[in-house]
Amino acid sequence: MNPYAKLTFSLSLVLGTTITISSNHWMMAWTGLEINTLAIIPLISKHHHPRAIEAAIKYFLTQAAASTLLLFSSTINAWHTGQWDITQLSHPTASLLLTTAIAMKLGLVPFHFWFPEVLQGSPLTTAMLLSTVMKFPPITILLLTSHSLNPTLLTTMAIASTALGGWMGLNQTQIRKILAFSSISHLGWMTIILIYNPKLTLLTFYLYCFMTAAIFLTLNTTKSLKLSTMMTSWTKTPTLNASFMLTLLSLAGLPPLTGFLPKWLIIQELSKQEMTPTATIIAILSLLGLFFYLRLAYYSTITLPPNPTNHMKQWYVNKPANTLIATLITLSTLLLPMSPMILASI
Repeated sequence: MNPYAKLTFSLSLVLGTTITISSNHWMMAWTGLEINTLAIIPLISKHHHPRAIEAAIKYFLTQAAASTLLLFSSTINAWHTGQWDITQLSHPTASLLLTTAIAMKLGLVPFHFWFPEVLQGSPLTTAMLLSTVMKFPPITILLLTSHSLNPTLLTTMAIASTALGGWMGLNQTQIRKILAFSSISHLGWMTIILIYNPKLTLLTFYLYCFMTAAIFLTLNTTKSLKLSTMMTSWTKTPTLNASFMLTLLSLAGLPPLTGFLPKWLIIQELSKQEMTPTATIIAILSLLGLFFYLRLAYYSTITLPPNPTNHMKQWYVNKPANTLIATLITLSTLLLPMSPMILASI
């Protein structure tokens, strides 16, 4: 892709995200979402491959339908209340339509079908953007309207997302699809606490972005797209693969790594809200995701030769350390001791 075109699309992504997260008017928020959608499509389809073109079309159709629903819900709300302010969402039908629209944009169950397919057809860097940056504007809209949303509906969608994200990731061999179902599962954790503690949702999202970005950038460095190639990637960059295993375990939520912090706080907050059965269910369902995280960690680090693969071993490459990957892996694994300071800030 032409560097100037890539720069234009990247700046458009930044502009669209900034417009949405800083606006109070429904039309400006919708405009930012549309700019984001149109900017990411060329990045998805930059490799002229049928799967990439298919992923771009699926993404466009889903996001266009979600944007239409969002505009429809804001129009209904303005019709009945005379307000275009995002925080003034009060009409029940508008609230239901908005929840549906944001669920489609994020990939929450039952509107998750497009997300694994789009991630599978995208390059690793674009898949990282789809899993992290592109979810920030819809989550911002959810935070602004959290006081008006239906708790029962959100809790049901959250538990279903955690269950399906863990269950569907069990039989996958493509790493991008595994990470897509991992994203769906984590979105369930973010959604379930949204009504009761929106700041905790935002903290969970930030930590999820650190861990997911570290994983995608590591995979991009080792050029691993499926489990069979990951089994031989340890010979190329052994230190990076060892750090990669820790990041995966952190994403699974194992103590004493960073990923344990949001799950611990969410379960604690649900218990305070007298939702102990819900906290128990979502904690048990997260064990499904733990299985495929452990499988990825096993294939990346613990599988040593002779191993059951037909792929040739990779040559050891003495590359200089990538500062961004090192920073993200550090944040993804070592933030738990700083949890008192993080809790004080929220």
